[in-house]
Amino acid sequence: MKFHSQIGMSAYHDLLRLLRDDLVSNLKGTAVAVTVKGRVFWYDKYRVGNTMAQKYIGPDSSELRGRLEQAKDLKAAEAERKREQTRLVRVLRAEGYASADQRTGSLLSAFARTGVFRLGGTLVGTVAFRHYEGELGVRLGFDQLAQTGDIDIGSFERLSFAVGDAVETPLAEVFSDLKFQPMPSIDHTRTWRWSQGGGETLVEFLMPAQRDEGVRDLPALGVSAIALRHLDYLLDDPIPAASLYRSGVLIQIPRPEKYAIHKLIVADRRAGGPDAQKSMKDRAQAEFLIRALAELRPDELKEAYETALARGPKWTSRLEASLAKLPKTTREYLS
Repeated sequence: MKFHSQIGMSAYHDLLRLLRDDLVSNLKGTAVAVTVKGRVFWYDKYRVGNTMAQKYIGPDSSELRGRLEQAKDLKAAEAERKREQTRLVRVLRAEGYASADQRTGSLLSAFARTGVFRLGGTLVGTVAFRHYEGELGVRLGFDQLAQTGDIDIGSFERLSFAVGDAVETPLAEVFSDLKFQPMPSIDHTRTWRWSQGGGETLVEFLMPAQRDEGVRDLPALGVSAIALRHLDYLLDDPIPAASLYRSGVLIQIPRPEKYAIHKLIVADRRAGGPDAQKSMKDRAQAEFLIRALAELRPDELKEAYETALARGPKWTSRLEASLAKLPKTTREYLS
């Protein structure tokens, strides 16, 4: 396991902090806390003509409250902050951190601008895996573990309804501007995936299945999504991350320990079918993260594993089936 230098790790977390400062530096009105079904969310409330409008900022946290208290100072420092972000991205590239390619970077930047991540969208799959290089400071290299043409975004249906806000530019327009075409769906009235270049790049929207798997709506994002089992575990309590494109893009990814355990489950679901190759890649990503987390965050890793086991015998069976195919040394990290 190879790690980045302390210089690179510090630069990454400085960049992430500055990108998060941007979220509250352009308030149009007053930040107001609203309680929805027992959860507290923050909104920017401002007047438009004779009516009041509101824009969702994010779920309540001590970090967000601290930033809101500094909103005026953060706005005043916007130009200086942008220059520093650009400098930090240069440092990270020089330190060997992987940048987003133009196609992926332009998509993530467009999604961030219109509010996909602000409104609860979370990157999942290999594009999310790439960003654990910054979060954990571990060198991923450029092997098949981190290669993909797909971008998957997951979100909770209930959160999409609860926030009472929507993306600033409809995603259908965003995709059209980037030359993406909607793909046929099992539900002809809903679109949940788009392709570019004849399928070379594929973007899919996902949500946790509460009962049956199928296609349902995500009103905050203005798209539909395919509902999948086990996804609620992965999407619970995501973290912010910085993508190295231009002066940095603020995105959202699952916690690395949950990503690792979820990949073990997904690998078993795919085993033995047409997705056998993907199953091998799932296990390889899980093994890589388990080894890294066993060294860096062993308590979080074991907690994520025990939480998954507590979901019941079906979860336990899938985890055990995947772990049986990993080296004994890797399995011992979870014992």
